[in-house]
Amino acid sequence: MRKAFSLVVLSGVLAACSSTDSVDINPAELVDFEPSVELNELWSKDIGSGQDSRYSSLTPVISGDNIYAASAEGEVVSLQRNNGSENWSRELEQELSGGVGVGPKLVLVGNYVGTVTALDRETGAQVWQSTLSSEILSAPKSNGTVVVVQTLDGHLFGLDADDGSQLWRFDNQLPVLTLRGTADPLVSGDNVYAGFASGKVIGLRASDGVQNWEQRVAVPQGKTELERVVDIDATPLLIGEILYVSSYQGRLMAISRANGRPLWAVDSSSHQDISAFNGLVFVSGDNDSVRALKSGSGDVAWENDKMERRKLGAPTAFSSYVAVADYEGYVHILDREDGRFVAREKVDGDGIRASMVTDGEILYVYGNGGELIAYSVK
Repeated sequence: MRKAFSLVVLSGVLAACSSTDSVDINPAELVDFEPSVELNELWSKDIGSGQDSRYSSLTPVISGDNIYAASAEGEVVSLQRNNGSENWSRELEQELSGGVGVGPKLVLVGNYVGTVTALDRETGAQVWQSTLSSEILSAPKSNGTVVVVQTLDGHLFGLDADDGSQLWRFDNQLPVLTLRGTADPLVSGDNVYAGFASGKVIGLRASDGVQNWEQRVAVPQGKTELERVVDIDATPLLIGEILYVSSYQGRLMAISRANGRPLWAVDSSSHQDISAFNGLVFVSGDNDSVRALKSGSGDVAWENDKMERRKLGAPTAFSSYVAVADYEGYVHILDREDGRFVAREKVDGDGIRASMVTDGEILYVYGNGGELIAYSVK
């Protein structure tokens, strides 16, 4: 039977394998620096229970003037992103594990038994539910006609956005061992881009699920199954005509969206989402360094390696800065041009697992304890 390891379990296995006193497994101490900017809290909102103990990573999403968020216990909310005022709130009688996705008319979430729930974007009323083959740990995505959902067992589904009926299914064989997680599929017009635990990224048509191309981002290497884990758990990032894809124990690759042809690739190991702004691509490595790479070549512009073993989340570029959160709930603000520390804020003692999101100027942070906070920099 195949078994999916969570990152927590995998990290524990790696630590247990080390028996030498020379290996430091403690998190790096916070670096002292003189702050040059300050995070200013604009508003905050409690979103139920926040994340759960099964390592859920429910991530808010911005669409138009609103931000949508969900808690593991089933609360889904729509808020005005400029002031946090509530548009609507919906209590679902289910434990949520995947979301939040937003289409032109729908807000989408998934649960541990594989059920996708679609809510009306304007009112929060339930529109339909559809149960798939396995638990859903990523956000369903939609172009308004098709809803695309990736399940933990390696399947990608296309559902009718009107009623949730299945239109197509794409199957990808799972390796023996995987990380516990799946990348969000990326939907752009009639194109779907999806990364899998096999280390491959696939381009398909959203309308019928027909494969356009396939590209291997990471090649399994090593003698043990643990060494051969090459999951793509980071959501593909599309900038213009270039798709950026990051894998665990593999590479970060820039790919032509039209045909899947690689443009450049660099060695990298990350399971976190990536970010890009103004010619730079930002990635948090599994060695807990933050790197900025030149988007046209993959050359390193800068690297901040002062947060070792702090279990960094996804970097988020906003304004003139890059934000990254750690397991203790600190948000570290780095200068976008050189990676130096410019600010730090303790946001949630329970940690921050969800990727932070931004409208370009405001940073939205969703702590594991359930508080969603909007920050500006002054």
